Amino acid sequence: MKNTIQKGINKLTRFSFGSTSAIITNLALIIGLDAVSNAKLSIIGSLLMIGIADNISDTLGIHIYQESEGLKQKQVWISTITNFFSRLLISLGFVAIIIFLPLSIGIFVSVAYGLIILSIISYIVAINKKIDPWHSIIEHLVIAIVVIFVSKLFGKLIFNLFS
Repeated sequence: MKNTIQKGINKLTRFSFGSTSAIITNLALIIGLDAVSNAKLSIIGSLLMIGIADNISDTLGIHIYQESEGLKQKQVWISTITNFFSRLLISLGFVAIIIFLPLSIGIFVSVAYGLIILSIISYIVAINKKIDPWHSIIEHLVIAIVVIFVSKLFGKLIFNLFS
C-alpha cells in the first residue's frame, strides 16, 4: 500500500514544473494587467497567449534540456507531455475564473486558486523528498506573493508612465 501511494506521488510530481510555472506566470499577468487597466478582454487574451505560446516555448526548452541530460526518450516525452498539459489546464482554469466572474472577484479568486494549487504541489513535492512540507509551502508561497506584488507595482508604473 505504501509503495502504491509513493508511486502515485512520484507521478504527480511530474506536473510540478509546468503547474508552478503556469501559476506564477498567470498570476503575474492577471495582477499586472489589472493594474494597467481593468480590461477583462486583455487579461483573457493574454492568459490564452501564455497558455499556448509561452507553454510551447517552455515545454520545448524542457524537452531539449532533458535530451541534453541524456534521459531516456520515453521519460523525455512523458515530461514534455505532462508539462504541456499541466500548464494548459492551469491556464484554462484562470481563463474560466476571469470569464465567469466579475473582474474584481475573479482576480481575488485567481490568486486564491493559484496559491492553493501551489501549496498542494509544494506539499506533494516535499513529502516525496521527505522534507518539512510547511517549510516548502511557506517558501514557495512567499516567492509567489513577491511576484504578485512586483507585478502589481510594475503594472501601476507602466500605467503611470504611459497614460
